[in-house]
Amino acid sequence: MPNMVFLTNSWLTSFDRPGLCITVAVLLRYFLLAAFTWMCLESVRFYLALVKVFNVFVSKYILKCCIEVRTPAIVIILVFIINKDFCGNGSLSENNPYGNLCCIQDNVVFYISVVAYCFLIFLMNTAVFVTVLLQIRSMKTRTQKTSGFWER
Repeated sequence: MPNMVFLTNSWLTSFDRPGLCITVAVLLRYFLLAAFTWMCLESVRFYLALVKVFNVFVSKYILKCCIEVRTPAIVIILVFIINKDFCGNGSLSENNPYGNLCCIQDNVVFYISVVAYCFLIFLMNTAVFVTVLLQIRSMKTRTQKTSGFWER
C-alpha cells in the first residue's frame, strides 16, 4: 500500500485539492509506519519461535498483532491534531526537492514521527536478532559438549 499511494501521489497532487493532498500524505505515512510495525511484530514472532520454543501459545495472537497496528495511526493522528498544515503539497524549489508531492512539510515533525519511529523499530529488531544469534550459538556449544561427553 505505501508503494501504491506513493506512485499515485504526484497524480493526485495535480488535482490541487488540499483535502485530497492531506489525505494522501496521511495515508502514505500510515502505511509506511504500519509496514515497519508489522516488521517489528514479525521479529517478536521470530523470537518466540526460536528462543521461547516451548509454551509460547499466545491466545488470539493475530488479533493482538492487528490491534498493535493501531500505533502508527495514533502517531499520525497526533501529528494531524497538533497541526494539519504539517501535511501538504510541496512547492518545487531548491530547498524542497519533493515538489508536487503530498507529504509532511516540516522536517522536525518528519524526523520525530517517521524517522524516530522507524529507528526504534530498527533497535528492537536488532536486539531480537542478537538475542536469537546468542541463543543459537549457546545451543550449538551445548550440543558439542553433549556429543563429546557421549563419545568418551
